[in-house]
Amino acid sequence: MDKAEALRRLEEEIRTCTRCRLHATRTHAVPGEGPYNAMVMFIGEAPGYYEDKQGKPFVGAAGRYLNKLLAQSGLRREEVYITNIVKCRPPKNRDPLPDEIQACEPFLDRQIELIDPRIIVTLGRFALHHFIPGASITRVHGQPRKIGKRLFFPVFHPAAGLYQPKWQPLLEEDFRKLGQLVQALRENPDSASYEQLSLFPENGEARGDTTQ
Repeated sequence: MDKAEALRRLEEEIRTCTRCRLHATRTHAVPGEGPYNAMVMFIGEAPGYYEDKQGKPFVGAAGRYLNKLLAQSGLRREEVYITNIVKCRPPKNRDPLPDEIQACEPFLDRQIELIDPRIIVTLGRFALHHFIPGASITRVHGQPRKIGKRLFFPVFHPAAGLYQPKWQPLLEEDFRKLGQLVQALRENPDSASYEQLSLFPENGEARGDTTQ
């Protein structure tokens, strides 16, 4: 089975999932969207109202802002893969609970394994903490971290920029840096060149990524 078909089957499995309580209140599960061979993978928190209705990630106001940020960074939405830590909408858009995150974890792990992105962009604290527990988004945003063969690039969730406009300049600057990083990797995909980028802090260890 090729990767495209494997990803399609995984997405169908997510759509029919009943592993946690959220399946009882959802309209649609939201597996994710994008090419099976995306270089960049964006991981958010959970679907919202419009995502639940349409079964697609980031289609509401936060999604429109994400599209704007992508355009400013030189990326096109159709060339990146977008998903969430939790695949079903929590009631009233509450925070996802630990057992709900745990129920979806195997799906996310398999998505990462199949797509094998070079860069994982974590949108907000829930996605960040899934991979780098205890990290402060206000301290590490916009700082790529090389772990194994991947780069993790934490940014604020686009919704944070809508609810708190003071974060918008930081989001826009971080996406500008992301665009530079993607361009640098396209021009020189050799991982040895990562450390030459002045954007880098020290390497760390991330949960959920065992590829070395």
